[in-house]
Order: sequence, then structure tokens, then C-alpha cells
Amino acid sequence: MIVMCFRVIFIVLCLLLLPLKTVWSGPINKATESVVAVLPVWPGGYRRPGNALEEPEGSAVAVLPGGYFATNAHVLGRATEVNIRLADGRLRSAEIVARDIRTDIALIQVDLNVPILELAPAPGIGERVCAIGNQFGLGLSVTCGVVSAVNRTNAGFNHIEDFIQTDAAVNPGGSGGALIDMRGKLVGLLSAIFTKQSDANIGVNFATSSLLLKRVIEDLRDFGRVRVGRLGWSLQALSPEERRNWSGVRVESLDPLGAAASAGVLLGDIVVSVDRRPIFRPSDASANVYMRRPGEEVLLGVSRENTIIQIEAKLAQ
Repeated sequence: MIVMCFRVIFIVLCLLLLPLKTVWSGPINKATESVVAVLPVWPGGYRRPGNALEEPEGSAVAVLPGGYFATNAHVLGRATEVNIRLADGRLRSAEIVARDIRTDIALIQVDLNVPILELAPAPGIGERVCAIGNQFGLGLSVTCGVVSAVNRTNAGFNHIEDFIQTDAAVNPGGSGGALIDMRGKLVGLLSAIFTKQSDANIGVNFATSSLLLKRVIEDLRDFGRVRVGRLGWSLQALSPEERRNWSGVRVESLDPLGAAASAGVLLGDIVVSVDRRPIFRPSDASANVYMRRPGEEVLLGVSRENTIIQIEAKLAQ
């Protein structure tokens, strides 16, 4: 009788999950139409000097009208030419529009009509996501997992980071691919694999958030570079003793004519938030300020004499 009950429960669960499989597979299959393989052409061919193999290839995602694809700057490396390979095997030449080394994001353009992936806001922790990329140069494949963390700025790959961490399997060649939610919307650009001894997936992978991606690719398209807004400050991590009482980062130095000082920030203030995002380390503040352009205002949460003060500062160029 107990065995029969378990069988009934198993059958019911399978029937309940079957519609979900259909709901998920449609958007995921559709999203693969927006991802292509990237083949950078290095000086002298596809190899680095010394015959050290580059990544087997890479990936790119259609992100803006006009044939614009986002990929990683490290996928292109020193390449001056690049080809993309479509799902049916055809090759097309692409133009390298611009690179932003600080975020490891690059923009290429192809004379090709490919569906653009709609950007989605940051997913919740535990939410299901799928990675689409050209892993090991074998062609596009899909792996799925969950969101492990958001707003990672301390992975140590780039000067500016705003990563979504996922356990969806990503391997070399997947860089520049898409991290999508179950609606088939783009939540991040696959960017980095956290490894120890081998350059292969161990379940700690990173994708640049759609928010940072949008900020960078629009500037690369419009200006050929990212216009950086500046506050005119330097920040310092709190000491272990200070962190027993406070959370945030300390203002270590100020340009007296800079945006932060002009807005009322003082030396020794503890910055606890930028645009309402909590700040735990200097890299958090750098990433959040990078989201804004010169002339835009950022809202700074500052702790001064045990009181939280909200300060609006207009970013300088």
C-alpha cells in the first residue's frame, strides 16, 4: 500500500511539472536565436605568440538594434578582426565597435537581423536561470541552475564588477554568452568562471548584471567609450574593530572641489549606501557609481556621528 501511494504521488508530480517544462522550454529555445559563436582573428591567426591556445572561441548576445552584439573584451583579446558563427554554421564578419576593459565588456556589430534579447531586472536569489553559450567551441548549448548571489563586486576579475553568481555550468567558450531567466529575458552576460586548479566549471560562475551591461553598451555604441562620472573621493575599508560597530566604507580623501565635497561629504564619513544599495567594501561603491553618467545624481547614504544622512551628489566628468 505504501509503495502504491508513492507511485501515485510520483505520477501526480510528473503531471504537474510537465506543463512547467513546456512553459520554460519555449522561451529558452527562442533565446538561443539571439546568441552566436565568436571567432576572434588574432594577428598571425587564431593562436597567441608561443602557440598558446586562446579560448577555443567565445560567445556573443544580440543586445541593441542595428546588429549590435555584446561579448567579453577578453574573448576578443588583441584581435583586430572577428567572425561570428550562426547556428546553421554560416560565418559572418563583424566589426569591433569598442571595448571597456574596466568591465570586460565589448561591443561588436554585424550586418545581420537577429532577435534582440530583452533585458530583465536583477533576479532573486534561488531563482532559476539558464546559461547559453558556445562552450569549448562545440556550438551553442544550454545549462541551467539557480542564482546563487547578486551584486558581487569582489570576485577579482575586473576593476568594475556587478556580477550575478550562478551554479549553471559555464566552461571556456561560454564567455560572452547569455544568462537568461525562465521568461527568456537577459539577466546577465556570462563573464567569468571561478576556478582553482583547472579552467573548468566548479559551480561558481559569474555574469555581468543586465544593469551594468546596459550602461556600458549604450555608451560604447554612442561614444566609443564609457563616460565615467566622478565624485572626487577615495574610500577605505573599515578595520575589523570598526566593523564591530559599523558597516560601510570610510571616506579617506576628498578633492575639495570635487562632486562629493561640494555635495557635503566630509572626511571620515562612513558611506553605507549608494543609490540605496548597501555598501560593504570600496568595490561596491565603485560599481554603483559606475552605473551613472556624468551630470547624473547619485544618492549617498552617509553615517556621521551615528546618524544616517542622505546626500545627493552630481557626478563630474
